[in-house]
Amino acid sequence: MTKPLIRCPWATNELSIRYHDEEWGVPLHDDRKLFEFLILEGAQAGLSWDTILRKRENYRKAFDRFNPEKVARYDKRKRQALLHDPGIIRNRLKIESAVKNARAFLAVQKEFGSFDAYIWHFVNGCPIVNSSGKVLASTPISDAMSKDLKKRGFTFVGTTICYAFMQAVGMANDHRADCFRQKMVGRGVS
Repeated sequence: MTKPLIRCPWATNELSIRYHDEEWGVPLHDDRKLFEFLILEGAQAGLSWDTILRKRENYRKAFDRFNPEKVARYDKRKRQALLHDPGIIRNRLKIESAVKNARAFLAVQKEFGSFDAYIWHFVNGCPIVNSSGKVLASTPISDAMSKDLKKRGFTFVGTTICYAFMQAVGMANDHRADCFRQKMVGRGVS
């Protein structure tokens, strides 16, 4: 008889289980995917992650597969169209933030060669492991990341959003000690 897999307790439905098992906490180094998570984490502010997971494919279509060059050029008409798209979170500030963040993202790429090089320097290129067993909302690292991102013109990048981003892209491994993914996340893909 096979024992059931033990997962982090938040993975409770088909979408969140797949996200937990395949993506969450896996070190990610692809700039476009990093941009996707930056936008999605900002969109999630005040909402459940399940809401974002249900709308993720719609976001990919609405935001040109998270191509930062295209998103940075969204004009007033495109932003207005996004406000009427029922497939995404129709919040003016979050849509404006995505465009502003795309521009800041491109500036960071230009300065550092890639967003990956910039963002991973906050953890010295190596995922941090939360072995305390405590559920964290922020850390001194996410505080520093938030402050620096804001200085560079990013919005919707408070410390809690930054920590959720760190978890999502594998900069922080917060899988519970008894979760089957806890020791596997280092075997991730870009």
